[in-house]
Amino acid sequence: MAGDVKKRSPHFVIVGGGLAGALMANYLGKAGFETDVYEMRGDVRAGEIGGGRSINLALSYRGLCALERVGLKEEVLKQAIPMRGRMIHPLKGALHFQPYDKDPNQAINSVSRNGLNAILLEAASHYPTVRLHFHEKCTGVDLDRAAIELTNSQTAEHREICGDVVVSADGAFSAVRHAMQKRERFDYSQSYLAHGYKELTIPPGDNGKHRMEVNALHIWPRKSLMMIALPNADGSYTCTLFWPLEGRDSFASIRDEHDLTSFFTRQFPDAVPLMPTLVEDYFTNPVGALVTIRCAPWSADDRVVLLGDAAHAVVPFYGQGMNAAFEDVQVLDELMRRQEANRGRAFADFFALRKPDADALADLAIDNFVEMRDHTGSRLFWLKKKSEKWLYALFPKWYIPLYTLVSFTQTRYSEAVTRARRQNRVMSLIVVFALILAFLGIGVLLF
Repeated sequence: MAGDVKKRSPHFVIVGGGLAGALMANYLGKAGFETDVYEMRGDVRAGEIGGGRSINLALSYRGLCALERVGLKEEVLKQAIPMRGRMIHPLKGALHFQPYDKDPNQAINSVSRNGLNAILLEAASHYPTVRLHFHEKCTGVDLDRAAIELTNSQTAEHREICGDVVVSADGAFSAVRHAMQKRERFDYSQSYLAHGYKELTIPPGDNGKHRMEVNALHIWPRKSLMMIALPNADGSYTCTLFWPLEGRDSFASIRDEHDLTSFFTRQFPDAVPLMPTLVEDYFTNPVGALVTIRCAPWSADDRVVLLGDAAHAVVPFYGQGMNAAFEDVQVLDELMRRQEANRGRAFADFFALRKPDADALADLAIDNFVEMRDHTGSRLFWLKKKSEKWLYALFPKWYIPLYTLVSFTQTRYSEAVTRARRQNRVMSLIVVFALILAFLGIGVLLF
């Protein structure tokens, strides 16, 4: 009889062994679930780094909380460099530093994507119930059977793997989500920015020393374009150039070495002496696209669930893509524990809880691109940020800047946006009231 059969622990199949998939494997391994991870690229622990993104990432409070649950926070922080604010490189004038928070110890952390991925994979490999498989590309998904089709890029072997649950952590162009898109009433949208990105390098100076301020995220804001640089432990900086794809002063406008050096000398004069491999890096490294992806729902019954970029890819300008994916893992784990007897309900609750936050983050990231590119170099922006920190210092329970809510707390993204709007409305009323009082005061003096 069915009641006499001992309940079997579910077998999880994770598609994608990147950051989100590897962290999910740690959570499942810690819980004792049989877990197989299938990654289409090589093993980064063995130096098998493919042509994917190697852009540095900003690890903040949300991501650290998720890492702490599986005991990896301190190990990751050992390889990270804290960035306590933005160092603005104007076209003319002196550099100026914009701290992220009133507390000088608050920082976001520059981490290597591949280095972090290696830590997560190594930790997952030590759980006896977790198995890692590389060079395995997902080419098909049977949503009804929780089965995936795989092709090994080294042996060309084709096979099918069946599990009880498929966790889709295979990124913005997810094969699992593609299968879900064929279902009725599945909503999907993608939108690209007119900008792309390219990775460049500032090498270390003598004796491996950093050649700019190390505890800062460096920004060269230039209205329609910008460059940023994040510090690395070896003394180098990973620079990312964000340019329009077409038009004047764009990737399309750079045809040869002369075009490139002329443009950089004109737009980033202080960076040029620090970039001896500029020409080689520029013409070797590809241009990446900047896409926002939204979809609904994020699960198929109790058999398939999407997380991270597979569910909600965002552009990188709030530094929250990885942090949001890590928070996904933490929230999904908590809901599966709470709804252990009803996994389908846990997946539905996960979507209901996280979808508003994912949409809010997508909008925040696009808005912050405009802020970083157009406003960080302006005096008005600088005064606004100083006013925010002044209010936060005086009224810490009433006024918390949006950036602080997003980067240094686990306040839901949607709630952070709502609170920031409410604070801004109150601020506007205060300013109007102060102007009226000033006007009346001037009127009294005149009479």
